[in-house]
Amino acid sequence: MVDAPTDLYIGGAWREASDGGRFDVFDPARETVIASVASGTVDDALAAVDAADAAFADWAGRKPRERAEILRKAYDLIMADKDRLARLITLENGKALPDSQSEIAYAAEFFRWYAEEAVRNIGEVMRSPTTGARILVHHKPAGIGLLVTPWNYPAAMGTRKIGPALAAGCPVIIKPASETPLTMLALMPLLEEAGVPKGVVNVLPSRRSGAVADAMLGDPRVRVVSFTGSTEVGRTLLQSAARNIVNPAMELGGNAPFIVREDADLDAATDGAILAKMRNLGEACTAANRFFIHDAVYDAFAEKLTAKMAAMKMGYGLDEGVTVGSLVNKSTREKVVSLVEDATSKGAKVTTGGTLPEGPGFFYPPTVLTDVSDNAELMNEEIFGPVAALLRYSDDEELVRRANDTEYGLVAYLYTQDVPKGLALAERLDFGMVGLNRGLVSDPAAPFGGMKQSGIGREGGHEGLMEFLETQYVSVEW
Repeated sequence: MVDAPTDLYIGGAWREASDGGRFDVFDPARETVIASVASGTVDDALAAVDAADAAFADWAGRKPRERAEILRKAYDLIMADKDRLARLITLENGKALPDSQSEIAYAAEFFRWYAEEAVRNIGEVMRSPTTGARILVHHKPAGIGLLVTPWNYPAAMGTRKIGPALAAGCPVIIKPASETPLTMLALMPLLEEAGVPKGVVNVLPSRRSGAVADAMLGDPRVRVVSFTGSTEVGRTLLQSAARNIVNPAMELGGNAPFIVREDADLDAATDGAILAKMRNLGEACTAANRFFIHDAVYDAFAEKLTAKMAAMKMGYGLDEGVTVGSLVNKSTREKVVSLVEDATSKGAKVTTGGTLPEGPGFFYPPTVLTDVSDNAELMNEEIFGPVAALLRYSDDEELVRRANDTEYGLVAYLYTQDVPKGLALAERLDFGMVGLNRGLVSDPAAPFGGMKQSGIGREGGHEGLMEFLETQYVSVEW
């Protein structure tokens, strides 16, 4: 068992589910039960809405600086407890400890960033050119936010939503993924210590995700739904949100191209590829999926990437020197296996990895596939695992067509030493974010989000704050 709360957190109090229901949480690297967690019901969900509603007026009415100081203190407390929290992430998620440590630093940074943004809810005053009346524009807290988070970043996907909501003056109910609820529950005592009032943040783990989310979206007091996860689930939540016209913020699937032009610095591109592909074991919507490598440098890049992937140490995430931990569950690994088998059946060659290890745990080795066909299934699906699929290209027109040939549009990566050409090419890519000579785009200070089927709205930056605010215009003469 682990040292973390395991009940529902509603109105600042720990409580059992209303029907006493619980579910097990597993260590995916050892396939053992590490905790039993309360499974919230529809009644619990509505109780959480009541608690958030009771806290709303006071929290929204507090001075921005007061909210900011609480968020900043939360940042300090998380960083002071980073080692324990990182170990907890590894235990319930399976990722290697270095990945978990990076996630905690990233997660905490959202509280520091939004501590600074809380005092920058800036409006405007202007004079109408036709009527002469003054136009006053300001931004009000939107209301209760329902936050639904995935298992791949148990801390960061929650803090990325909690931070701007609290900065804006909104209370929230967060429903963490059933695979990884412990990290978010473990953060609650730290938020209490930071000064977050009872009812402002509520945590509702549940195996009845659809029913509890639907019940909360049916309550007119819930005004924002922020979801990170698959496009399929996002569509379902959007349908539920439509009933009460709940403001949606959706960060959905991705199918990121990683482009290496003929003039790229291959050492830098290889390092960037490792970061874009292997960060979080590839279990990220931002993970590089399709590697488009120019013919002139294809073989050299493939050799360099294969060597780096083969050198990575796979094993139990808490062991010394391990950088590749376990995938989160059996179905995730089975999907990776299926995608690799499909690609090899269509002509792809395995230059490293590709073979399941013996023993317990949902491990899959770092794998490089070369000569991948455009009709392989992994060209159209998120791999969500440590597999790099390499394809050749010969000119920019062909490249743009193939890179954009996906329903997703979250992030693309591009390596070139010709920055003007790189910028011009980036503009032609239909993706909400582009890493130009960078294998990492996620940044609390930047607007994170995608185009097409990859989502609606933005998280991070000032834009993330605006997702939890309503714009009000007052017309007045003086």
